[in-house]
Amino acid sequence: MGDHMSDDGREQEAQEHAPSRQRRRFPEISSRAYEHPADRSALVALRKLSGFDTVFKALSGLLPERSLRLLFLSDSVRVSDQQFAHLNDMLRDACYILDLEKVPPMYVTQDPQPNAMCIGLDEPIIVVTTGLVELLDEEEMRAVVGHEVGHALSGHAVYRTILLFLTSLAVRVAWIPLGNLAIMAIVTGLREWFRKSELSADRAGLLVGQDLKASMRGLMKIAGGNHLHQMNVDAFLQQAEEYEAGGDLRDSVLKILNVLPRSHPFTTVRAAELKKWAESRDYQRIMDGHYPRRTEDKDTSVTDSFRESAAHYANHVKSSKDPLMKLVSDLAGGAGDLGDRVRRGFGGFTGTAPPKDRGKDQPSTDTPPRDED
Repeated sequence: MGDHMSDDGREQEAQEHAPSRQRRRFPEISSRAYEHPADRSALVALRKLSGFDTVFKALSGLLPERSLRLLFLSDSVRVSDQQFAHLNDMLRDACYILDLEKVPPMYVTQDPQPNAMCIGLDEPIIVVTTGLVELLDEEEMRAVVGHEVGHALSGHAVYRTILLFLTSLAVRVAWIPLGNLAIMAIVTGLREWFRKSELSADRAGLLVGQDLKASMRGLMKIAGGNHLHQMNVDAFLQQAEEYEAGGDLRDSVLKILNVLPRSHPFTTVRAAELKKWAESRDYQRIMDGHYPRRTEDKDTSVTDSFRESAAHYANHVKSSKDPLMKLVSDLAGGAGDLGDRVRRGFGGFTGTAPPKDRGKDQPSTDTPPRDED
């Protein structure tokens, strides 16, 4: 029989590798179509960080990319038609939908921690852990694969690779005070950008999967494990609102400190951001075929990108329920006295104007400070 296959055999194979349902494709789509404004702003700020260009150029030539590829080739399972074929189908579908011409190699590595990443300098590599593969169903996993292909299309792999290397290097040179401070400044900047880039990649995952419920389920599972029958999407999103609005200025500062060492935004925040974008006019326009093309990237105005990012941050500060953001918004509008607002904020910020004409002997009606945990 040799390598020949009957027409019936070819038809059966085509059916086996066909997507489970028809999805829209976005020919020549530019990553600008789905990139979060905060992603672009953070990357611009990162590039302006003192010493970043020098470090970036040096590491780009020194990092052992060939060694990295050999490591995964020798100690992980490469996805193909013969190995993890269902993941290979998802990968090819994702590249087809986002019109990424060269399909990046994907590896499955043994690690119980659910995770995925897109790394590499010259060419991106996608790595997913066994913990993630075992946790997610087909449609949830499709969104994750689309997420990583989005990173590849946006060119995020280079910065992610440098972040991983510098994080490891910072541990090794922790005994050198000045050297460690310099590296950690860049690591902190990279982490801030990468957290924002995750919001962009989540959008790419939705464009590939085209199933918001599956994206939400995947994020919930990453947060709470494989117990969907015990979880509720609306309640999960409510956590994000409580996280943003709760507490006083002390809590706002703690939020910042909690997120600094993280490479990813908090899962509830990612879910809320993605749902908001899925309900936006921008998303609907992309689904209708109206989006920026790569052929237009060279004509894109940097000034317009800055203006869009600035407008995003201004709207975010204005609409945010976070006590610190409310304080910034009020002060920007000329409301209240800075010292008084900060004092009240750390004692139970309410966002309301201070009481007027209170006599010296009158008892205070301010909210008393909360007990520390």
